[in-house]
Amino acid sequence: MPTQHPSGNFSSVPILDWSLLSTPEGKAKFIEQLRYALVNVGFLYVSNPPVARTDIDDLIAYAPRLFDLPEEEKERIRMVNSPHFFGYSRFGAEFTKGKTDQREQFDFGTPYEAKWKPGDPDYVKLWGPSQWPKEELIPGFQDTYLRYLAQVEQLSYDFIGLMGEAFGVSEEAFLPFFPGGLKPKPNILQHHSKLVKYPARKEGDSDQGVGPHFDGGFLTFLLQASDHPGLQVQNLAGDWIDAPPIPGTFVVNIGKALETVTQGLARATSHRVISPVPGSTPRYSIPFFQRIAQEGSLGDFILDFKPEVLKLKESQGQLGNVDSVNYSEFGQYSTGYVNLIGRVKSHPDVAERHYPEMFKKFFPDGLPAQGSAY
Repeated sequence: MPTQHPSGNFSSVPILDWSLLSTPEGKAKFIEQLRYALVNVGFLYVSNPPVARTDIDDLIAYAPRLFDLPEEEKERIRMVNSPHFFGYSRFGAEFTKGKTDQREQFDFGTPYEAKWKPGDPDYVKLWGPSQWPKEELIPGFQDTYLRYLAQVEQLSYDFIGLMGEAFGVSEEAFLPFFPGGLKPKPNILQHHSKLVKYPARKEGDSDQGVGPHFDGGFLTFLLQASDHPGLQVQNLAGDWIDAPPIPGTFVVNIGKALETVTQGLARATSHRVISPVPGSTPRYSIPFFQRIAQEGSLGDFILDFKPEVLKLKESQGQLGNVDSVNYSEFGQYSTGYVNLIGRVKSHPDVAERHYPEMFKKFFPDGLPAQGSAY
């Protein structure tokens, strides 16, 4: 457990052991620790997760090989070719809070067949097939990644169920967000993942791997795929707390959508990544972003809690000097449209090609040199 400050000004990120769930006594302890982490920190590690270690190790081994693909192959699967915002993004293509993010990345999704047809809302087009590198150039990568994603998807649903227990909410209460229930079902939802490379910075360069931000969705499960420090979490006083790689763990954090539907009981937490120091090797990370149903505004699906559960918010303290930009669209628009706004702002070149009306709305002066990541 982290040091527990009454104001919510945590000084470390808690580590929860998934293996505790194997006994009734252990599960009660896990739920208690989870409740504290959700309310007061918004970030936690999960050790001994139910994801095959061989798949994790294999995916980590693939990471540098993916970025070493020939440039012509990266160009073939550039994100600009995908209306679903999947594919390769060049180094320095995005900025956060006015500064360039020193990273390049590949975006992928869980399997999904595109459903959009003329007349449908634009956000329906957001979900569809990924762009994968050719099998002969990186044999086994796609199968390994998809096997990994299926396991993390189930972990994300299991985590929602445990969160419900921690807050006294039934699984049925989550059906508006997960219409297929808390089990993966084909072509109901599509979740999003990335494989990100943060190169070692040069002397005198910015150290911003990615600037301060909140995640927008429900839950994020991060695999820190190299031993570099760099991930930092901001407490309510504005202090940056290190969340270094711990072998055999995922880092889990709360997004703004989950904060919204829990009335702020589960708190989204500002975080950033510092680039590796000059002379070191690249940092790799593999986040999984849990998505929810596209239809409906989050403001229409606020969860109800017992008074004694809502009272837990009193231990949180007041939000102070936090550097991240807040999400303001939740409650105004459908979840799908809010997500599409975020992708359009992050990748205006994709929007210009595939969402021309939205592009004109958000970029009336034409294509900017970079997208705004957050």
